[in-house]
Amino acid sequence: QVQLVESGGGLVQAGGSLGLSCAASGRTFSNNYMAWFRQAPGKEREFVAAISSRIIDYAGSVKDRFTISRDIAKNTVYLQMNSLRPEDTAVYYCAAAQRGGSRHALLYDYWGQGIQVTVSS
Repeated sequence: QVQLVESGGGLVQAGGSLGLSCAASGRTFSNNYMAWFRQAPGKEREFVAAISSRIIDYAGSVKDRFTISRDIAKNTVYLQMNSLRPEDTAVYYCAAAQRGGSRHALLYDYWGQGIQVTVSS
């Protein structure tokens, strides 16, 4: 049984930093896409960042502020978020794909439970 477990969310002031972790269990994703998405209240889930063995991709709204990385040995993906803004407030979800992957949520097969990130102004 595959599980993705996020950790590290919380409350931070605008301009601050937070780091998220997503630990996968049940299978390895070393050659697969893993990604972060987020969903703010009243809005659709949106792509944040993705990483595979060859590609790192960011949404334009977070590029140069967020960094996605992975530790293959730990089967864990990270999201370092700097220069946070109130509009970054959302529930952040980790996702993993069995095959392929991209910015599209429908291409991801496994999802974490989500973790709240709140940025105060």
